[in-house]
Amino acid sequence: GKTISDVLDMSVEEAYEFFESSSQIRRRLKLLQDVGLDYMKLGQPSTTLSGGEAQRIKLAEELGKKDSGETLYLLDEPTTGLHSADERKLVDVLHRLTDNGNTVAVIEHELDLVKNADHIIDLGPEGGEDGGNVVATGTPEDVARLDDSHTGHYLRDLLPDVELDGPRGERVEPVSAPMDDD
Repeated sequence: GKTISDVLDMSVEEAYEFFESSSQIRRRLKLLQDVGLDYMKLGQPSTTLSGGEAQRIKLAEELGKKDSGETLYLLDEPTTGLHSADERKLVDVLHRLTDNGNTVAVIEHELDLVKNADHIIDLGPEGGEDGGNVVATGTPEDVARLDDSHTGHYLRDLLPDVELDGPRGERVEPVSAPMDDD
């Protein structure tokens, strides 16, 4: 047997194995694994969580609820502190949410997550006082075609199949272009 202290000292991954006979507990632990928190100790004080970890705990909680398909999720840099393998898990979770009809809006600098977006609104052209303007909107491929977008420049390396010499009509228009209502 294990003491309460022993259980609280377990990682989510260890607890998932330990509670093999309790499907209800395992289901909740699996949600934490799905959002990349399998390393976290069950007894970790909430005051020690990073902002990204706290968001992912809330996301796991939402995933455990009955999905209405009408929820708007706003996430601010959810990949903070994540290993690249866990970033992939997070992308899968976000796709699961949108596949079920929900809307997910993410503020993110990690391009491996950005390249998986359905739609990008790129703010810039720089940060701070030199930013805050819409530089580009569109799919990751659209933004990668725009020379004035720093994000687009970096996305080109991650999306090697983007044809940069395509017809002008397929390019992302600069800031003066109206955004679609889709």
